[in-house]
Amino acid sequence: MALVIRKTLLQVETTLVEGGRTAPRPLVLYAALAVIKNPWAGQGFVEDLKPAIHAAAPVLGKLLTDMILGAVGSGAAVEGYGKAALVGLDGEIEHASALIHTLRFGNHYRQAVGAKSYLSFTNTRGPANAPLMIPLMDKADEGRRSHYLTIQTAIPDAPAADEIVVALGASVGGRPHHRIGDRYQDLKDLGNDLDNPAAV
Repeated sequence: MALVIRKTLLQVETTLVEGGRTAPRPLVLYAALAVIKNPWAGQGFVEDLKPAIHAAAPVLGKLLTDMILGAVGSGAAVEGYGKAALVGLDGEIEHASALIHTLRFGNHYRQAVGAKSYLSFTNTRGPANAPLMIPLMDKADEGRRSHYLTIQTAIPDAPAADEIVVALGASVGGRPHHRIGDRYQDLKDLGNDLDNPAAV
């Protein structure tokens, strides 16, 4: 089945003041979203999701990556990144997961921004106008807490019951006035090892 994209959206949010203080550097958050027909809609329980994954995920990965890069200006400028999918009420969580938890989707973004850390994610189900959350982390440093961010958005008419919203998120900058340190200081204070942070 061919990928059917009903609409795309691009959201840009700039925070200039946080905690009553001017941000030393504005935080800019970007979200690129595509509303697609669920490729498994109306088929009942589908055992093999791969054919549709292979057909749709690369197209979505390239489309959304290009939207982010066009808005930000370059992959190098992206600091935090993440992904999300929201499936309509007639779909399975597995349908949302299928389109974003594949290298055929994520590698477009990773390569374009030169990322080393994994793409944080959410995959949820809901009706039209349900909240879509895109968690972000630093693209090169998973322990850099200033870039632990979440983009929250919603689309009034999506997802329909037979649709999926697929999204990528990006930040230029971290939380203004961040002051909780990073996980490396916690590890040092606790006497724990980076490769075994919970000391188990």
